[in-house]
Amino acid sequence: MKLISVRRKTKLENRFAPKMGELKANVTYVKKHFFGIPIKTIHKYRETYYGEIKDCEDCILAK
Repeated sequence: MKLISVRRKTKLENRFAPKMGELKANVTYVKKHFFGIPIKTIHKYRETYYGEIKDCEDCILAK
């Protein structure tokens, strides 16, 4: 068994973009786990309507 591992998990979230308004996007979280317990979120990114990959810092969380 590994002590530290990195896992990805994708879930559907409501997001708010100033230009488009509310949208639903697949957000992928990359987390560091220690003995299966999540410690830290390393990175999170989302897929746009056009298939591009963008960082989640570009949009505000759903209102």
